[in-house]
Amino acid sequence: MKYLLSKVVLASCLMLGVSAMSPSIAADAAGPAKPDAAKGATLYEQGDAARGVVACASCHGAAGNSTIPANPNLAAQSHEYLYKQLNEFRPKAGATEALRKGPDGAPSVMTAMAASLTEADMRNLSVYLTAQKLTEPATATNPKLLERGQHIWRAGIPDRNVPACAGCHSPNGAGIPGQYPRLGGQYPSYIEEQLKLFRAGHRANGPMMNQIADRMSDSDIKAVSDYAAGLR
Repeated sequence: MKYLLSKVVLASCLMLGVSAMSPSIAADAAGPAKPDAAKGATLYEQGDAARGVVACASCHGAAGNSTIPANPNLAAQSHEYLYKQLNEFRPKAGATEALRKGPDGAPSVMTAMAASLTEADMRNLSVYLTAQKLTEPATATNPKLLERGQHIWRAGIPDRNVPACAGCHSPNGAGIPGQYPRLGGQYPSYIEEQLKLFRAGHRANGPMMNQIADRMSDSDIKAVSDYAAGLR
């Protein structure tokens, strides 16, 4: 009788043990927590001084609408693209440099900014920004560049194997969420700088863009950057 009772107790304990472990197993299987746009908004607007996270708004403006041409507009950009870029400002495991570097190959200012962000921070920020409206878009600034910029955007430069920008970034510059960024309404000087960084290889997180930009002259880059900024 005692032996039978012991087996019953042992079986009960094992069942309780399985029940106690199930929630944690289920939590692990669920993967990362769902991004929280509210937390992203707080971090964007206020930063987190305790962790050395600077408020993104101080450089990129309210709700991702930058007022400084050197700092891009982030509002309405796809969350997949934003998350990818934040990751690529930081060196990958085992690497000494990030894929995205600044002029002359120096570390980008964003490398230091992104260093203190957690995976959850990056996802929360990205989801918050993608839901914001681009209320202060940049515009084209030089009418003399319109014809050349429009031609490159729509038809590329066939004799140098430069494809039409519209093929990936869409005719109106809205991009393709999860694949290619929105360029319409972005500052022309920022687009120009990024194309030159791609051309120099200092921005190494887009092999296709490295090849395309390498076939473009300074005047090509300036013209298409100005045209892209005016797209809506």
